[in-house]
Amino acid sequence: MATMKTVKVEAKLLDKFKIEARARDHVVAIDQPAAGGGTDAGPTPLEYLLISLAGCLASVARIVAYQKKITLRSMRVAVEGDLDLDVITGQNRIDRPGFKGIKISVAVDADMPLAEKEAFLKEVESRCPVSDNIAGGTPVTVRLDE
Repeated sequence: MATMKTVKVEAKLLDKFKIEARARDHVVAIDQPAAGGGTDAGPTPLEYLLISLAGCLASVARIVAYQKKITLRSMRVAVEGDLDLDVITGQNRIDRPGFKGIKISVAVDADMPLAEKEAFLKEVESRCPVSDNIAGGTPVTVRLDE
């Protein structure tokens, strides 16, 4: 039987583009850069998405390394994505508002030959729930609370 867990967060829009988000007992700021009308009090939602992806890959790497008894000294995960700002601002209503693609570059500091590092990274990616949600098109339901 599957072990299920519900993950919940809440966010509240404050002044301008500043958002206060809560996850368990943690509070994080979300904002837009000053050039975009925000106060730059924190990363943007899109930056958090990429941060979440990088963090998930690194976390799963640690789990896999423990399970396989690999001495993983460190891992660097760089993530980037390109998007069309005209869609977000409503000037382009044809294309998707999301990233056109996401590129991830990973450096693994462990005593393994290249082929083993590649197999390790492939397993990590296959077990990463954030990567799966992005690539798998997880259904999203939005409803109005009154």
